[in-house]
Amino acid sequence: MIPAMPASAVAAARPRQASRAVLRFGRVVSMGTVAALILIAGVWASWGTAQHVLLTKGREQGTVEVARCGGGSCSGPFVPASAGVPARERVVIEDSVAVSRGRTYSVVVKPGSDDVVRSGPAGVLYAWVPLGGALLLASVVVAGGLRRTRAAWVMAGSGVALLTAAFVAV
Repeated sequence: MIPAMPASAVAAARPRQASRAVLRFGRVVSMGTVAALILIAGVWASWGTAQHVLLTKGREQGTVEVARCGGGSCSGPFVPASAGVPARERVVIEDSVAVSRGRTYSVVVKPGSDDVVRSGPAGVLYAWVPLGGALLLASVVVAGGLRRTRAAWVMAGSGVALLTAAFVAV
């Protein structure tokens, strides 16, 4: 006959299981919070530009021909696309890979300023680039910290698709 496990061994195993469960819960909560904060930061960074591109009703729309670039910004004359919107001698667009001197871009004017952002499909995709980077970064946290590899692959794939589409469109 095999003797039963002593009661002291069974009692010692329960606290270990409970502490593992508490540690696992703490890891899931902390890494879930980090992943959520990364994604919120990506949306927040993107929304500053995306709101002007996506919510164009009532905003000044038109084109700008980039005449000068320097100091992190480019400028040129604004030609409105709709009636009732005044033409401007000079508007400012951020100097980036998406803007080159001598080219004409469709833009939306930020309310109350002379700053413009690109509109159309290229502008929409370019505005959401910070979210694409946040998706890539959060996928690492989800895979490593939460151990959810499928969700991490979906997030990483979405981030790569967004960044690639923005690169091709711009």
